[in-house]
Amino acid sequence: MVSRRKFRRLFYAVSYLYSMNPDSIPVIDISPLRGAAPYGGVPERIAGACRTHGFFYVAGHGVPEALQQRLQELARDFFALAPEEKMEIAMHKGGRAWRGFFPVGAELTSGKPDRKEGLYFGTELPATDERVAAGLPLHGANLYPLRPPGFREILSEYMDVVTGVGHLVMKGISLSLGLDAEYFHTRYHRDPLILFRMFHYPPQQPPHDGWGVGEHTDYGLLTILLQDAVGGLQVKSRNRWIDAPPLENTFICNIGDMLDRMTGGLYRSTPHRVLNTSGRDRYSFPLFFDPGFDTRIEKIEHIAAADDDREQRWDKASVHLFGGTYGEYLSDKVSRVFPELGRDVL
Repeated sequence: MVSRRKFRRLFYAVSYLYSMNPDSIPVIDISPLRGAAPYGGVPERIAGACRTHGFFYVAGHGVPEALQQRLQELARDFFALAPEEKMEIAMHKGGRAWRGFFPVGAELTSGKPDRKEGLYFGTELPATDERVAAGLPLHGANLYPLRPPGFREILSEYMDVVTGVGHLVMKGISLSLGLDAEYFHTRYHRDPLILFRMFHYPPQQPPHDGWGVGEHTDYGLLTILLQDAVGGLQVKSRNRWIDAPPLENTFICNIGDMLDRMTGGLYRSTPHRVLNTSGRDRYSFPLFFDPGFDTRIEKIEHIAAADDDREQRWDKASVHLFGGTYGEYLSDKVSRVFPELGRDVL
């Protein structure tokens, strides 16, 4: 019988060898970031991952496995409900907060329906919060289903713990760029915009009738994704698609358009997509750890700008020409994902 400690040691050794393969996404144990410098080479490994892939797995994150499992059980139970019961918390009932359920085909990527259904959540805010009272988009109360029980409590705990992971990873990204450890926290994450999604991808039979989610990049600074065991995530690294399979008790992180903008293209936001041809239901759980809504996005001064890659991007848009607040960028993007809802609430 192999002890749990020996298993972990073996797992990290295999993960390290896996990360040395240029055709695979690196695995980085971020636990040294909780201590003092020199952080065990973690910032340097993050820098390499961000320059090469824009994606990396994180181990040593501290999120209890029992909490991860309970979250996945809640998702399976909810998405198994009858359509009319799920629609009781449909997104249009969440108004400008953009919270609630959407059915398969309701979310668009590049104008094409995704083959997934999902739930949108965010930081829980009361009606008395000044941002909610002012009608600021993407701020407000969550919509929770009556079934399965315990949704609010498990979701709140999970979002709190993974938000802590976001602060830790952004500390590593700060250090990887030669910045003070608190650079992003001070400028962008004192009050981060936290958005959380629960997605269900029904199995697709080849030839597939569209993507689970089509090619896209994420909008903000950092995405922290929990995958189930099914797989299907693909990453466009070095202009070719590679798989990003689930690895036990890891999260997969990727950088978004705003970090691309801030670093002048040194750290590119990487296109990714999902196709579920496993024959099983797939569930995934991205938490978006992003700048405050009214935070103005500025380039980091000491980093030289790279060539604008707009012609290589999936949307032919330049993130480097953007100079407003994160809320302006995000609202424009989200309104394209749900155009009908966007017309009604923005």
